[in-house]
Amino acid sequence: MAANIDYDAVEVGTELPSRSYPVTRDTLVRYAGASGDFNPIHWNEKFAVEVGLPDVIAHGMFTMAEAVRVVTDWAGDPGAVVEYGVRFTKPVVVPNDDKGALIEVSGKVAAKLDDRRVRVDLVVVCDGKKVLGMSRAVVQLA
Repeated sequence: MAANIDYDAVEVGTELPSRSYPVTRDTLVRYAGASGDFNPIHWNEKFAVEVGLPDVIAHGMFTMAEAVRVVTDWAGDPGAVVEYGVRFTKPVVVPNDDKGALIEVSGKVAAKLDDRRVRVDLVVVCDGKKVLGMSRAVVQLA
């Protein structure tokens, strides 16, 4: 599938609309149910602290999925993302309060590739710290 964006109209440096995604403990419980990942570091504060974490942390795959939403929203078609990869650099710590955490994502077209594809580089931060490194998606454009 291809995005609804014309390859010839996109320039290197084009910025995608930034987004912020709230994450609460409720979000993590729902994700655990959907993914089947019930590791207690994602819901049990006592356990998370005992294993050396500052508090409960979001699932890495959840964080990764939230980040790529900036790309899929821009492309207009999730099937247009033909490659996606990240490095996990810091955990998203989710406090047990009404606010939780906020994942902030920005992206820009970093390269135009062959076959009408572009590489989009993402910056993903939470609480001022980069939580995903080398976050890159390759998108097939029209």
